[in-house]
Amino acid sequence: MRTAGTEGPAVLLLHGLGATGAVWDGLMLQPGYRWLAPDLPGHGASPHSAHYSFGGLAAAVAEVLPERGPLLVIGHSLGGVVGLALASGWFGLQVDGLLAVGVKVDWSESDLAKAADMAAKPPRVFPAREDAERAFLKIAGLTGLAEADPDGIVETEGGWRLALDPRAFAVGAPDMPGLLGAARCPVALAAGEHDPMSRPEQLRALSEASVELPGLGHNAHVEDPAVLLAFLGQFVL
Repeated sequence: MRTAGTEGPAVLLLHGLGATGAVWDGLMLQPGYRWLAPDLPGHGASPHSAHYSFGGLAAAVAEVLPERGPLLVIGHSLGGVVGLALASGWFGLQVDGLLAVGVKVDWSESDLAKAADMAAKPPRVFPAREDAERAFLKIAGLTGLAEADPDGIVETEGGWRLALDPRAFAVGAPDMPGLLGAARCPVALAAGEHDPMSRPEQLRALSEASVELPGLGHNAHVEDPAVLLAFLGQFVL
């Protein structure tokens, strides 16, 4: 787990599908908070799971945290859904505020079938490390935005593969109304203006507490980490 900062409120940072906690490095440079950024199960340096569900991911995160709260949570995409599960209080954490960025809320049958197909494929082995790094960036949506996290790829027989467990793609579509209804803390939903996966109008249909991030895309937290700081000030511990 990546950590930074020694003073201020504790903030749990949860990355999206295919990424690692390294996507938060820019935000973790900001002072005034104690940052906690784990790799979700099946990603980066974390172990794989036999089965992936939003509740299972939330339970695994809660188990490795050094403190039970109070916590602020920022989650991106898959991490935003995991954050919502944690905000329910079902996993023993005290979450006092959640910002969910870029959560995909509109899932078609085609989307789910594509995810199931990706989950069924064995890990691809690349002959060169650079090829695996490019694949890592592509699947995490980080091409042109960041360098590949070394924890995101592993050496294996015949070359290199992603550390990502493909079965994580089978996590399915979230029950957003149910999760929002179960949250015991203020929740804000946000999406970049140019995010093709999470449209601001879709979020507004779910919650009045939704915000469009001008000029940003799906990985808004990487493109402009400081833009998220303003949201933390809305939540009072």
